[in-house]
Amino acid sequence: MDLRTAILAEHSRTQSLYIAGWIGNSVSRFRQLMQLFLEDEYRVVQRAAWVISFVAMKHPALLTTHLPAMVARMEDAGIPVAVKRNVLRILQYLDIPTPLHGAVMNSCFRFLEDPEEPVAVKAFSMSILAGLAKDYPDIKNEIRLLVEDQLETNPTPGIRSRAKKVLKAIQ
Repeated sequence: MDLRTAILAEHSRTQSLYIAGWIGNSVSRFRQLMQLFLEDEYRVVQRAAWVISFVAMKHPALLTTHLPAMVARMEDAGIPVAVKRNVLRILQYLDIPTPLHGAVMNSCFRFLEDPEEPVAVKAFSMSILAGLAKDYPDIKNEIRLLVEDQLETNPTPGIRSRAKKVLKAIQ
């Protein structure tokens, strides 16, 4: 399969799941996908991010060597929202390696503070920070302040639901 052609063929959940199934637990196929995610044009990057999230749910070990590059990509200025959203979706379910804690924390705090970030990015950031607070209890107060601020300034159903869970988790 020409992975790039398959990604561009159709933007649908069905197509993304099909590609994720083709990749399966193959290290070389996943490496191809990551190369597209990290280096290609906007549309390919956006669609590859969705496929990565499906692969990561079934085969999280494939991500281990690629996490530093994914976190670095998430920190890029002008990154597509779909990339941030999917990287954060993945990170909330993983044990983030210690060397990446600082970069991930900084990004998540920045996303929560930015009024332009979409609800999903903020919600995933809250969950990641709550998970990191287990190792870094000193950040709990800052998380609480930002989550409460989101409840006041952006009280969407998604924010309210996630905020409730995060506030309970960091108590």
